[in-house]
Amino acid sequence: MNIDTVVDKDYVGLSFRALADAPTSALRGVSAKDAKALAQAFNVHTVRELAALDVVKWAAAITTLAEQEQQTPAELAGETLLDSAVEMTFPASDPVSVDAGITRIEVAPETVDAHGDHQNARQVEQSTRKGLKEGAQH
Repeated sequence: MNIDTVVDKDYVGLSFRALADAPTSALRGVSAKDAKALAQAFNVHTVRELAALDVVKWAAAITTLAEQEQQTPAELAGETLLDSAVEMTFPASDPVSVDAGITRIEVAPETVDAHGDHQNARQVEQSTRKGLKEGAQH
């Protein structure tokens, strides 16, 4: 196995046993300053000691298991609702298809002026006023 890409150039070609007992700065990306910080924070001086740290093992285990974790029932339900909403918005049976050659619809048929009458607001207001008037007369 060629691990020359993960160790510092001074440690290229060493055996795994030798690398395990090498200082943490033997790892590519770990500077002498980083190695000193590891020694101060965790009392870690070698690659072997770094690998044996419980927090490193926990982080590796959590990351490995996270890739295999299944969604919770709540997450599945939320995703199902989202899928249903998208399907209702863009149904697969929509008559306009890519094969139809239609690239743009200039004016949608039978639409209200969305800018001037957002979600039929005028009609709702008129119905509400009419209902209030009828309620006042009774």
